[in-house]
Amino acid sequence: MRQAKLKRKTTETNIQLQMVIDGTGKYSINTGIGFFNHMLELFSRHGLFDLTIEAQGDLQVDFHHCVEDVGICLGNAFKDALGDGAGIRRYSSLSLPMDESLVNVAVDIGGRPHLECHVPLAKSKVGEFDMELVEEFFRAFVTNARINLHIDLVRGENLHHIAEAVFKGVARALRAATEKDPRFAGVPSTKGVL
Repeated sequence: MRQAKLKRKTTETNIQLQMVIDGTGKYSINTGIGFFNHMLELFSRHGLFDLTIEAQGDLQVDFHHCVEDVGICLGNAFKDALGDGAGIRRYSSLSLPMDESLVNVAVDIGGRPHLECHVPLAKSKVGEFDMELVEEFFRAFVTNARINLHIDLVRGENLHHIAEAVFKGVARALRAATEKDPRFAGVPSTKGVL
């Protein structure tokens, strides 16, 4: 089973995380940030990743450290759980609607971390959650998972709908890219490694 468990403790955060790539979408998530919990629950459910996250952070300062460090931990767990990536499809792309919002997502699990996030959310909030942290989360995730991720907002007005489309879209793209390809037994790269 492709799974990983890790802990990360700094002066700003204390995180315990477990991820099962070949799961059923079960989750137990507590970051102390309601909206972020909701987005991670969507990520788990739509990716069919079993996800347990227990995170404490210096939320009295702001949510940045906690969100970024959860991204770091989730990226590391994803990379560890995937192992050498033998037999995976590696690439995936899709369009995902959420009411009036539409997001395009493309992913390459190829060992070269890069994020293109064209979702204008800076300087806006949903409740107490700073929406610019959506990009910060995915930047930390991508860097530590060592994947290439492109996220483009095609249209959308409601910030909650846009964020949901992003998290669901990324989860579904990762789910498809991590699926085993019955026609490919080795690592999907001419280099022989991802």
